Amino acid sequence: AIILGDSGVGKTSLMHQYVRGTFSTQYKATIGADFMKKVVDLDDGRVVDVSCWDTAGQERFQSLGVAFYRGADCCILCFDVTSVRSFENLESWRDEFLIQVGPRDPESFPFVVVGNKIDMEGKRAVSQKRAMEWCASKGNIPYFETSAKRDINVDNAFRTVVKNAMDQETEADISNDFPDPIRINTDDQDNQSCAC
Repeated sequence: AIILGDSGVGKTSLMHQYVRGTFSTQYKATIGADFMKKVVDLDDGRVVDVSCWDTAGQERFQSLGVAFYRGADCCILCFDVTSVRSFENLESWRDEFLIQVGPRDPESFPFVVVGNKIDMEGKRAVSQKRAMEWCASKGNIPYFETSAKRDINVDNAFRTVVKNAMDQETEADISNDFPDPIRINTDDQDNQSCAC
């Protein structure tokens, strides 16, 4: 999973809360990308080793993070509910990711949108309705409102995107299990005897 979004929206805090169950009030900008792992039980018998990539939101570091886009099986688009700009920039984050990854079916790629910092309700600038409408317009991307600080909905958001990625991978495996059949058209063959 890869986490994308503007600088300061809480990508690193979300990842630390999800993987380690911790939150720090000290802010330090991510340079390039950071990496953490977690073993997840998907409640359907599947146990998944999830690699989480946290990318830089600051424009001067974004080119470093692009190198990590291609290996991503799923993507979390993150914005800050107190920042309209961070929400409006989701479009360019999503578009750039799809350009770099080039999935066969961009419409079905497993995204999740996270509106973080709901603990700052008094400063909210992006309504839940507005965010959900944007997600609906992009192929019904699942939407979660989270607080990395208070550990609200963080696990649900990550679990959903991981499950969707695994489900899509399973479908691809099933469809690729058998090679295309060889068709022999007897009408086009001469009526010659064969020595085999």
